[in-house]
Amino acid sequence: GLHVCEHLPKLAAHADKYAVVRSFSHKDNNHLMSTHHVLTGELQPGGFFDKIASRTDWPNYSGALDYLRPRRDGIPSGVNLPTFLVQSPLIWPGQHAGLCGAKHDPWQINGDPNNKDFKVDALTLSPGLDVNRISDRNSLLGDLNQQRNRLARTAAARRMTSEQELAYSILTSSKLAEAFIMEKEEDTTRDRYGRNMTGQSLLLGRRLLQVGVPVVQVNIGRVQNWDSHSNIFPRLKDALLPPLDQGVSALLEDLDQMGMMDDTFVMMLGEFGRTPKINKNAGRDHWGPCFFGVFAGGGVRGGQVIGKSDPHAAYPITRPYSPEDLGATVYSLLGIDPSSEIRDRFDRPLTLNRGEPIHKLFS
Repeated sequence: GLHVCEHLPKLAAHADKYAVVRSFSHKDNNHLMSTHHVLTGELQPGGFFDKIASRTDWPNYSGALDYLRPRRDGIPSGVNLPTFLVQSPLIWPGQHAGLCGAKHDPWQINGDPNNKDFKVDALTLSPGLDVNRISDRNSLLGDLNQQRNRLARTAAARRMTSEQELAYSILTSSKLAEAFIMEKEEDTTRDRYGRNMTGQSLLLGRRLLQVGVPVVQVNIGRVQNWDSHSNIFPRLKDALLPPLDQGVSALLEDLDQMGMMDDTFVMMLGEFGRTPKINKNAGRDHWGPCFFGVFAGGGVRGGQVIGKSDPHAAYPITRPYSPEDLGATVYSLLGIDPSSEIRDRFDRPLTLNRGEPIHKLFS
């Protein structure tokens, strides 16, 4: 059975919709390396303690998806929100397309959807511009590009043309722009998710899924918000768990009622677990050897627990699942062969993922 603590009453009521994997495990206790591992399904190439993001990193899930199946319909392959995981000067890896190139990066939203003046500047036309004027300018730009390409058939020129076309399609995609207008949701819906950054970010994530964004990453709080090295119990009870409980349960309700659950894979987990032993500051420290994840939708059989740990939650006593296995699961659900070939900037062939899907989630 599954015991859900008293601080997650709303999620407890939806336990039939999700599965819990209790035996995730890896060897890192460092934020940056572990974040890369979980968000890409692969070890950070040349990784070391606090190695910041770089273009030698492995692509995150949306970056690899866009690399293998690029789209030009104005809908990005991925959106990350509401904040970029960064603790100056440390830029968390695993948030972009890495070695696949910047043009495959997900959109990064930096703003709180709970703010009344929230907007995405990239989707806001300058004063005096409308879609018709943008269309006229794009046609003129196309003529100029044809002349330019006769003079310079370079990779840089071709890349610029491709990126200009993508920018045009995004600016003129009304359904994507409308997804970011939070006021279009009923007040009762916004209240149900919670009037806070966590709740409204999850609601925005649902709205992006509805317009066809295939991969949405919602960071629950800012960097180290959950890094409870001290005072862990009051922080969880009073500050961290209530908005999580309200927002995620509302998301599961909506996906179910809107008929989106079968086509949406929801996963909720961190980059590692916490030490079994409480430290001298009434907190818990980093612990990669054993942690858990919660999964719903996409064919997941809810109401089950997969894997076991020892009585102290220190080590798995059943088969451990790795971030590579998580990645293989994600790619399989996206319709991508995990063993697909990608190429780095030197055109060297690389295998995307070396894990095995977590089949028990679906059985």
